Amino acid sequence: MIRLTKLNREPVTVNALYIERIESTPDTVLTMVTGRKILVLESEQEVRELITHYYQTINLFAAIRQETKEDLFSEWKGGGENDE
Repeated sequence: MIRLTKLNREPVTVNALYIERIESTPDTVLTMVTGRKILVLESEQEVRELITHYYQTINLFAAIRQETKEDLFSEWKGGGENDE
């Protein structure tokens, strides 16, 4: 979860995993996977940094890298479907 500030200066906590898109219009607009839009005071860059920090905190990048390594190892060992 990341903590941001709405345009009316109220704090809002958002689940970063559900952010689909970030736009600068010039206000920063978060579009959630549900289609809901949230306008925040933080810049697009600040939001991206907060999201990246959150992903690192929950170890999301390591989990993705581990899956990729396992898939590559499986293919290297001959786990591909086109092997004869």
